[in-house]
Order: sequence, then C-alpha cells, then structure tokens
Amino acid sequence: MHPNQTVAPRSEEDLLTEGEAARLRRQSVRTLQAERLRGVGCTYVKLGRSVRYRRADVLAYIEANLHPAAKAVSE
Repeated sequence: MHPNQTVAPRSEEDLLTEGEAARLRRQSVRTLQAERLRGVGCTYVKLGRSVRYRRADVLAYIEANLHPAAKAVSE
C-alpha cells in the first residue's frame, strides 16, 4: 500500500475526482498528479485505476498549509 493511500470513505459523496479536488484546491490536476508521484500532497484513494480524494482530506490539507500574513515593515 502506498503511504498516501487511505481506505475508502463511508459515503460516496465524500469522494472527489482529481478535477474536483484540483478545483477545491485552486490548482491544476497536473499539480495533484505530480504531488502523488513525489509522495507529497493530499492523501488519496486508489480504486482500480481511478484516483479519488476524500473531501475532508483536501480541506485538512488546505488548513494544514495556512500561513500567517507577513507583518508590514515599520519605517
């Protein structure tokens, strides 16, 4: 089992296609594919040849990558 693979979610509604996950992240499908190849990014589910992302995992990934805004330099 690949380290980024997860078990199937309880509800089919929770599964997103690559395109849906990419839109939710505001990135390209190609970016998600490249991340999978490098072993980084969101966890995913592999169903046969299909790749799916759990909505909760995509949202958690976005949340985990939040950074505070830089403070303005005082003059």
